[in-house]
Amino acid sequence: MTYMLLILEPTGQRQQRTEAQGRDAYAQMVKFGDSLKARGLLQGTQSLASHSQAARVSYAGGRAQVLDGPFAEAKEMIGGYFIVTCGSFDEAVAIARECPAAQWATVEVRAFAPCYDDSVAAA
Repeated sequence: MTYMLLILEPTGQRQQRTEAQGRDAYAQMVKFGDSLKARGLLQGTQSLASHSQAARVSYAGGRAQVLDGPFAEAKEMIGGYFIVTCGSFDEAVAIARECPAAQWATVEVRAFAPCYDDSVAAA
């Protein structure tokens, strides 16, 4: 099965790091991605820019509404993701436990599935 490991960072955490700390955290994540690739598990990965460089689009009353970041109500932001293919949900959780970001962020494990099928979560 294919899973997404979402890196949920506390808002503002990146700005609190020195450049050296930021580069070190990034290097750890690249090394983790390289290890997943070497094991044949990695399907894709990407780091995302801060939500200060983002927009949210929704519709209300038939009209598009665009909210530019940063988003004041946000307590965390998606800092990046890994897409892995492995044998089970438990294996995906084990992989998430290896992720260096789990030391400074939350790593959420989600199975790929149609949005109408919640039975996949138990698989």
